[in-house]
Amino acid sequence: MESVTLLELSKLIAGCISGSLPGTYWVQAEISSMNIAGAGGHCYLELVQKDPSGRRFLAKVKANVWASIWARLKVRFEQSTGQYLQVGMKVLLQVEVQYHEVYGLSLVVYDIDPTYTMGDMARRRREILAQLEADGVIGLNRELPMPMVPQRIAIVSSATAAGYGDFCNQLDGNPYGFRFTMQLFPALMQGDGTEASVIQALNAIARQCDRWDVVVIIRGGGSVSELSCFDSYMMAMNIANFPLPVITGIGHERDDTVCDVVAHTKVKTPTAAAELLLAKVLDSAQAMENLARRMAQALDNRMNVEKLRLQSLAQTIPSLFLLLKEKQEKKLDQIWGRMTWAVERMFTEQRHRLDMIGQKVESANPERILARGYSITVKDGHAVTSASALRKGDVITTRLADGTIESIIN
Repeated sequence: MESVTLLELSKLIAGCISGSLPGTYWVQAEISSMNIAGAGGHCYLELVQKDPSGRRFLAKVKANVWASIWARLKVRFEQSTGQYLQVGMKVLLQVEVQYHEVYGLSLVVYDIDPTYTMGDMARRRREILAQLEADGVIGLNRELPMPMVPQRIAIVSSATAAGYGDFCNQLDGNPYGFRFTMQLFPALMQGDGTEASVIQALNAIARQCDRWDVVVIIRGGGSVSELSCFDSYMMAMNIANFPLPVITGIGHERDDTVCDVVAHTKVKTPTAAAELLLAKVLDSAQAMENLARRMAQALDNRMNVEKLRLQSLAQTIPSLFLLLKEKQEKKLDQIWGRMTWAVERMFTEQRHRLDMIGQKVESANPERILARGYSITVKDGHAVTSASALRKGDVITTRLADGTIESIIN
């Protein structure tokens, strides 16, 4: 049996590949991992192709961008797309297929087409907006009423962001002396962790939303490439469904991010966000001042009307008083006559009633009863009303009209 060494077989494979796949190819793929070997070093990629569901790999291969080529491609890609080349991007690369006896199959990258990636980014952004539209949430936050006096402000930003300092200084140093209550809920404003960090800050605000009037998401300036993290479906969903108005002042001049689209109000910079809130409070203060002025004027007018009315009444009061006095005196005379008649009638009725009571009392006098031949029998001081109440030997007293008789029961 004829055999070959592994090295010989590897060289045969390399020869077959170089003979069968000469030159370069433009390949569409997605970056699944990326590693740069130090400043100015090589860039090592892992490229994949997924099935339509995005859950299963159909192909996977390593790719190398040598340092001299990487320096050129990196700058051109960022200038063209406004984005850093990063994991998850779909790219169109010009590659050469190589097979190394130790490192195996790989692709050597010579060029990149930025327009392909820009088209994919735009497509992905359109898909996110279409999904938000289908979910019916794009306009939810804008439907919330902006408070008339938004002075309690929850801020989502990085503590070290220049935009955060500009925002606070603009409100604290306002020329009108308005006071604002502000609290920072720290979050990352760029990079892979931005989505989770901002959502965590929003959740913290939502747990105490009765303490705040509005939420402001701000960051300082920076390259457009740092803003792709705000084209996030989950971050946009949280903003769209948030129970307080959300203002975004991310600091960019390009097209709105997805988060800008679903926010209540979008401004270009943190300073513009502060100016928006300040203008809202100023408008409310002026409206209240105008209302107070109108109320004072209305009160003065009413006081003048009432003053004239009182003066008119003062001129008619003497004659009215005399007329009232005559009517009251006449009415009092009538009342006094009715009261006198009522009292006399009451006395007459009471005297008659007392006479009747006296007659009844007199007719019930025991002396009068005895005088008519009746008697009263008592035992031990109590009247005897029944013979059954007496026993043999009892002493009883019989009282007549002219004396008493004592008896013993035999």
